[in-house]
Amino acid sequence: MQRVLIWIICLVVTPVLFAQSNADKLPHYPVWMYENRIGELNDQTVIKLDYNEKVQAFIDVYTVRRRDHLSNIIGRSEYYFPLFEEYLVKYDLPIELKYLAIVESALDPKAKSSSGAMGLWQFLYHASRMFDLKVDNYVDERCDPVKSTDAACRYLRYLYQNLNDWQLALAAYNGGIGVVQKAIERSGGKTNFWELQPYLPKAVQSYVPAFIAVNYVMTNYERHELAAKPLDIKFSDVDTVYIHKSLSFQQISNASKTPVEQIEWLNPSYLKKFIPVASTPVMVFLPKEGALNFAKAEHLLLKSVPPVAQVLPVGDTSNREKIIHIVKKGEFFHKIAIDNQCRISDIMLWNKMKNRNLYIDQKLVVWRPSETLDSFFVTNESMEYKPQLRINQIISDNRSVNNISKN
Repeated sequence: MQRVLIWIICLVVTPVLFAQSNADKLPHYPVWMYENRIGELNDQTVIKLDYNEKVQAFIDVYTVRRRDHLSNIIGRSEYYFPLFEEYLVKYDLPIELKYLAIVESALDPKAKSSSGAMGLWQFLYHASRMFDLKVDNYVDERCDPVKSTDAACRYLRYLYQNLNDWQLALAAYNGGIGVVQKAIERSGGKTNFWELQPYLPKAVQSYVPAFIAVNYVMTNYERHELAAKPLDIKFSDVDTVYIHKSLSFQQISNASKTPVEQIEWLNPSYLKKFIPVASTPVMVFLPKEGALNFAKAEHLLLKSVPPVAQVLPVGDTSNREKIIHIVKKGEFFHKIAIDNQCRISDIMLWNKMKNRNLYIDQKLVVWRPSETLDSFFVTNESMEYKPQLRINQIISDNRSVNNISKN
């Protein structure tokens, strides 16, 4: 029993000691050295970069606790930073703002926050509309590296023009300009970020310290014995082509001799591995060799039949599992259909219903998607489509059981 107890203690304690011993082996610097290094960065930019304990805490997160995470970010920065720098120069903005995308998304173009913000620069849906970023069933331009970067630059310029202080502009990028302006009012007119901090939401309070820390770690990571985990492709290895008709990623892959996975990575704004084209040609990113192959084969694609979405037959149960749904008070047909990723017509056929009347405790046979099924629309190329129901369609038939008596 004593041996078992000793073994359990070792099992629990050893990993902690191992992690601590590893941390002890990492480079450690005195406070004055961090302060001097950040002071040097501060001299090179118009964005005020301060050093304090809050900044140090974020430096420790990146250089000690999340080293692998930072190595991945450094690798991705080699691809995205040339693009960011191009647009920051275009809008006459500080180059250091490129580090903001690390705080926002860790340079993941498909990053999604709990609030629904998307992309490298984390735009919410309503914010994206201000900058003409298209969001629909097939395309989410918040995930487009080029278009979202252009939008972020315009937004940052607008925030600075209104607040006349880059630290406040950064705080506003995270919390909204109204949040910062209200904090200034509540503080009695303070415009220094550190003095304003107590009047800001907690997430916004941490935003500027995190930004300053990222500036430090991205310029000093080698001093912390960190290296980039490089990507398979560099920014300089990418070219663009224009497509003039709707194409699937598989068609583009066949023509360009480029793996679908690479096309998807280079074009993250397309949600269904399909690029819809109306009247205006659409730009697609490909490796340079793939772009050349595509140009040679494009005439064959123009003659091919475009993929057409085909709705599955009503009542189809392929890749679905049968359940019994008991109607609750307040439920209506559209809610039941949405929750189970099917159509009202499916439910009516499965239950041999002649009308849409529902009553409380009614038992309905419903076939919901199994774990392997991701959508109830397919195409002749097995591409996935999952159109969302429009709000007006839901409202038009909002037949709740609240007003229907139980039979």
